[in-house]
Amino acid sequence: MLRTILFTLVLLALLTPSPASAQNSRSGKKENAHRIEWAEPQVIKAVERGLDWVARTQSRMGGWSGNNNQYTTAMTSLAGMALLGEGSTTCQGKYAQNIRLAVNFLMNKSRPNGLIGDPHSSDMRYTYGHGYAMLFLSQVLGEEEDAARRKQLVDVLTRAAKFSELAQTRNGGWGYVSAADGNDFDEGSTTITQVQGLRGCRNAGIPVSKDAIDKSIEYIRKCTGPDGGVIYSLKSGGGGRPPITAAAIAALFNAGEYDSELVPKQLAYCKKRLGMLSHSGIGHWQYAHFYYSQVMYRQGGDEWRGYYKIITNRLLNDKQAGQQRDGSWSEGYIGPIYSTAINLIILQLEKGIIPIYQK
Repeated sequence: MLRTILFTLVLLALLTPSPASAQNSRSGKKENAHRIEWAEPQVIKAVERGLDWVARTQSRMGGWSGNNNQYTTAMTSLAGMALLGEGSTTCQGKYAQNIRLAVNFLMNKSRPNGLIGDPHSSDMRYTYGHGYAMLFLSQVLGEEEDAARRKQLVDVLTRAAKFSELAQTRNGGWGYVSAADGNDFDEGSTTITQVQGLRGCRNAGIPVSKDAIDKSIEYIRKCTGPDGGVIYSLKSGGGGRPPITAAAIAALFNAGEYDSELVPKQLAYCKKRLGMLSHSGIGHWQYAHFYYSQVMYRQGGDEWRGYYKIITNRLLNDKQAGQQRDGSWSEGYIGPIYSTAINLIILQLEKGIIPIYQK
């Protein structure tokens, strides 16, 4: 009897994976994620070509930039997110080295006041890059295995979140520059970027002021018109804008506002104006569908499947918006890295790998 009990205990010990082996198993799944049949073969091939283009256009310093060398922090963050969507991490996978370089590039842009970026850059809209950098780095943190680098990341993100809280305007939104620098102008698209970045930080265990998130949700509420459209700025007024409305829904979802009474109105507004994937508003198309695709993915079911079928056809086969021979997408005035990174994030949502975009 005793011998039987001992044999059973030994067998259970052998069959139960250790924490280290469980971690390796999880990471192994991520490492091989690009080989999982998550889409039709032509979509998988297009994504692989696009990711390879992103990887080989990375600078030796680890960054990417838009046309005229603008938006370096934002472009690096978006390109990094596209590579994360493949399943690689800072530690392993096909694009691990590229992701590590991007992380280093952004951490080196962290300033003593917490800003990730350059307040004196030519584009003068540093809150965009700051928000996207918080989002990207917060998604990296959970997979970083090196203790020293994790400590660095936590420090960078903690100071970054604090910078965003101080940059918030009296209306509860954010503008192109920090309100703490004397500019109290609020603007919808940068507000969304900050909300997603802060939410990513909070999800990763970084201290984030609940008051800052609550005020931003109230800001979105005040910016929503009777027809469901979200205006450009509470301070300057104007009519609803479909891209910002789609972004607002995604931000509300990220903030846990799935049952908000705003969402059905905003969703109906977007479906009427974005559902057919119109070419109108070239330059803002990528921005609109970067967020609208997240909304449709969260909706799931037939809504997501129908949308995904249409958008994959557009991104692969459309004469104006389709993929180029080198693997990139060139539509849009910011530049090919912006279009390519955003389109790759959209096409890879179905994988469900990046934490902030998981259902």
